[in-house]
Amino acid sequence: MEALQPFLKHSSIAYFSMEIALRPQMRTYSGGLGILAGDCARSAADLGLPLVFVTLVSHEGYLRQEIARGEQIDHPDPWRVEDWAVPLDSMVAVEIEGRSVWVRPWLYVVSCPLSGRVPVLLLDTRLGQNHPDDRTITDRLYGGDAAYRLKQEIVLGIGGARILEALGFEIRKFHLNEGHASLLTLHLLAKQAESDLPLQARLEKVRDACVFTTHTPVEAGNDRFSYDEVTRILGRDTPIEANLLRQVGGIEELNMTLLALNLSRLVNGVAEAHAETTRRMFPGYEVGAITNGVHVPTWTHPAFAELFQAILPSWGHQPERLTRCEQLPDDAVWSAHLKAKKDLIAKVAEATGQRLDEERPIIAFARRMTGYKRPALIFSDLDRLRRINRRHPFQIVMGGKAHPRDQEGKALIAEIHRYIGELAPELEVSFLPNYDMALAHLFVSGADVWLNTPMPPLEASGTSGMKAALNGVLNFSVLDGWWVEGWVEGVTGWAVGESGRPAIDHASACLDKLEETILPLYYGDRPRWTWMMKQSISKIGSYFNSQRMMRRYGSEVYLA
Repeated sequence: MEALQPFLKHSSIAYFSMEIALRPQMRTYSGGLGILAGDCARSAADLGLPLVFVTLVSHEGYLRQEIARGEQIDHPDPWRVEDWAVPLDSMVAVEIEGRSVWVRPWLYVVSCPLSGRVPVLLLDTRLGQNHPDDRTITDRLYGGDAAYRLKQEIVLGIGGARILEALGFEIRKFHLNEGHASLLTLHLLAKQAESDLPLQARLEKVRDACVFTTHTPVEAGNDRFSYDEVTRILGRDTPIEANLLRQVGGIEELNMTLLALNLSRLVNGVAEAHAETTRRMFPGYEVGAITNGVHVPTWTHPAFAELFQAILPSWGHQPERLTRCEQLPDDAVWSAHLKAKKDLIAKVAEATGQRLDEERPIIAFARRMTGYKRPALIFSDLDRLRRINRRHPFQIVMGGKAHPRDQEGKALIAEIHRYIGELAPELEVSFLPNYDMALAHLFVSGADVWLNTPMPPLEASGTSGMKAALNGVLNFSVLDGWWVEGWVEGVTGWAVGESGRPAIDHASACLDKLEETILPLYYGDRPRWTWMMKQSISKIGSYFNSQRMMRRYGSEVYLA
């Protein structure tokens, strides 16, 4: 407990997230939601913000991806929490299926070079005091069925709130990063029930304490549970009577997004376009926008970091100063890029045995493999791809995992591998398995073009393109998510298609621009390409960073 003492009086904002990417060796994340939470923690430490982060320990990780004969095979991805975190000697209990389930936190501390630090509490039910079934609740991130997910969300939301109280934190604001932790609002309501205030006043007090960041505009991404299951699993820990729970959580079933919307004073989307989509999905709710950002020192390749350091010693702490990168010498920028590109090429060779050519441009696509991300869109016309490649040779590098229950996503991975076989050896396409934080760093720094082709308006933000831009990688993306704000055609990158045009046009539009604009520029006008790289760093890196994002949360949300 001594390790926790410096944080108890300072940390007054609790940030709840089902996942968080702290370092590659800690398998407490699956993708963008966790990467964002990790960047929030790193910038909170940089800026000295009074946050404590609460998440699940996820002993077995999300999944380790094996590709066999072109198909994804799922494996557990275990890690040893004791190698990275220290156990705290407080425990709390939550009721699940009529049993007391004990929850213990581990402490991991995120530190920054300027001495700032923030605590992360990793919640664990793998304890001897628990029934064997309950010990596995915090094992697999997003694993199991709906009942398993509800149990995890009880541990995160109710257990996490109780842990903070047991440890002595005095929290005045709870930040829900997506709806997974929404049950903490029920815990806060239970505490208010002890007062003599009328119901409406108690509800307002809970709303005053909670802020909610919604991420997914996809219906399937909003967790829903039947009320029969909620009653069976949550039991006596349901602090409000059934009619009121339906009023704030949904009539037919408990919708975790709706619960957070109804019991949070401030709600925001993660890009301006995403906030508009959320307001259409949930009419009548006030949803603002704080566009995501990325932690600049974490995602900048060492070669570029050295370049930035030479002219901007404070670039990591004050990334807004990256506007000056327009003044960098072209040869220095290209040299730094080649170092990053060689690192990616070496990783491709190690992982797949394929030998890429550093003289040819690399187009990278790395996302969660699921239908609305449209990872196979670039392969819509293989004959045309071959023709384009004969005129302007290029290479494609891909990565990404499908959720274990996402059969469509798994089918897309198999489809991509069929295309790889059909295009070989004329067009080199590499798929690197087990895409994670470390591999992402190589992708976003070593590619020449970052391709993103979601079905609009289903992209919430898409922070990988921001990471790429930090390293001079040019974005080529559908106009959705953050790219609507960061896109300047022919300056910071290019759009796939046009705003307002049917998404059905995107496949041909993608190949048109690749053939007529992007590849001719790469081969025919290297000074202009390098100029665009510098524009990308200065215009995107200086704004779409987590320092700016967390300053906005601090001034507009946490102090409200």
